[in-house]
Amino acid sequence: MIDVVLFITHKKTQCGVYDFGLSIVNVLKQSSKFNFIHAECDSFTELQAAIELNKPTAIVYNYIPKVMPWAASKIAPRLLKNNLTDIYIPQIGIMHEFTQTVSDKATNYKNKYLPGFSSRLTNSIFDFYIAPDPTLLLKNPFVYKTGRLIPVYENKFKVSNELTIGSFGFATNNKGFEDIIELVQNEFDEATIRLNISSADFGDKEGIQAKLIADNCKSLVKKPGIQLKITHDFLDKNTLLDFLAQNTCNVFLYKDKQNRGISSTIENAMAVKIPIAVSDSIMFRHVLDTTPSICVSSTNLKTIISNGFKPLQKHYDEWNEANLLWEYERILTSVLFRVKNTSKPKIGIGRRVLSFYYRLLSMPDKSFTWLRNSNKITEDDMSIDKSIKYQAVSLPEGNTLNRILDNNARELYKSAISKLFQVVPKTMAKKIPEANVQQAFVLDTVYRYLSDYKNPKLLCVGSYEDTASMTLIRMGHNVEEIDPMLNYYLQEYYTKPNIQKDTYDIVFSTSVIEHDPDDESFVNCIDGLLAPGGVCVITCDFKDGWKLGELKPDVDERFYVQNDLKQRLLNSMPNCKLVDEPNWDCPSPDFFLEGKYNYTFATFVVKKNG
Repeated sequence: MIDVVLFITHKKTQCGVYDFGLSIVNVLKQSSKFNFIHAECDSFTELQAAIELNKPTAIVYNYIPKVMPWAASKIAPRLLKNNLTDIYIPQIGIMHEFTQTVSDKATNYKNKYLPGFSSRLTNSIFDFYIAPDPTLLLKNPFVYKTGRLIPVYENKFKVSNELTIGSFGFATNNKGFEDIIELVQNEFDEATIRLNISSADFGDKEGIQAKLIADNCKSLVKKPGIQLKITHDFLDKNTLLDFLAQNTCNVFLYKDKQNRGISSTIENAMAVKIPIAVSDSIMFRHVLDTTPSICVSSTNLKTIISNGFKPLQKHYDEWNEANLLWEYERILTSVLFRVKNTSKPKIGIGRRVLSFYYRLLSMPDKSFTWLRNSNKITEDDMSIDKSIKYQAVSLPEGNTLNRILDNNARELYKSAISKLFQVVPKTMAKKIPEANVQQAFVLDTVYRYLSDYKNPKLLCVGSYEDTASMTLIRMGHNVEEIDPMLNYYLQEYYTKPNIQKDTYDIVFSTSVIEHDPDDESFVNCIDGLLAPGGVCVITCDFKDGWKLGELKPDVDERFYVQNDLKQRLLNSMPNCKLVDEPNWDCPSPDFFLEGKYNYTFATFVVKKNG
């Protein structure tokens, strides 16, 4: 019998939040791991009735205060239990107005049913949160995140020779409809502008604001070749997508700059696969990374139209039903595991179960960030600059890529360290200088192999502030990045529906593997991801002769010894072998951390059989 999960929305209205929740739950109903049941509730009494009827093991709320005001006062007292099992039901809120600041400060509700999560708890409404924001950094143990959901749609409309600019939205403040009129007139003498400005049940229900905005837009039309067509009907999903599909470009110029969640308008516009132009509003932060840019503050509308839909294709491929279902299933798996297992098992039996199920998608991950000074939060310019050049180090005869990164290596890779400081100086300034040889080695070795592949496919594991990855991206190389602070652990990523095995030419990871409780599954996943002839480049904390229980940094699961690299890890990579004869002899480690940890760094470079 599979777990029942209630998905709570308010009752159907002309409301974007309702439409968002309905789209999500319709996907979740396809799950074979959980039985998701949709219940529309406008009161705590109706919620209690739904619980009694369905006996859920968890409840997800499509929550925003103005559409679910009863929740704030009624869910918090924590009266919700499954009478069938007498087990507490974890409460999970989908938060539409989450920002990074709000996410970092979010707490969960204090109650006796979650003894492992009571040290920083207040009278918050929910136990856990889901932020539908792909840009969120996962710093909070109570916050999960998902990607977006693009509706499934087949655009059957023929492309018109007439320039048609479209937009839609509720008649609320800061939508920027008037700015669309000005933008189009500044660039074109002839065009048709189609706007659908509808009223919402939770704002401007009488349509007064919609009419005012429409009148303002009409007054701004100055050129005789500009035709403006405005409608106010609330469009159902299919009608809305048909409306968007008949435009040359859909434009959204919201003015919100802070303290807002992500707008769902973009996913609807992406469904029809025609060009999209946006402002630099914080509500569009999930698509402001496109290359070329679709933001009108940096690119004119003519260029955006000329570039077509291609800049958004990567996001389109990512935000689909299969991936969203996978994300919710792993969130529910994690939540229920945490509720049922509130204390971590000791090293030994159950440890690998922990490493898979207890991987908190949002746990503050010191293990991947210990080389960073968190007091320095400035960011480097990450714009692509293909004029940046790099020359791989000339390796002296007898040098091997599988080696110790000691003071001799620091001297050898001095030019690579300099290149990192040149390209991403602010991030490099956060690092421990003696440890920079790892990033330098990875940059140099990845670059050394790039020419072996045509259009190489690269993956960085543990990419948050990885300066080798950042430098390669700035140089114009296409690097896919995963990191528990950004999105996934490697083992999670490996199970993602759209991940193609045996396709990556180079997988690289700097000082990550020693933090993973299950390093054998870590390298086994890399083996499965690498294409035939692909290369894996890893650095790790190393101290030959070290034994379990001996002194090490708390964030490390282990120090590596030669047998780990020569046999144990290779045994978990049956299709790979070392690229050269290793030299991991190091009788006198020369790296000191915090005055009490003495060790060094080793490299592990393997190639998959062709």
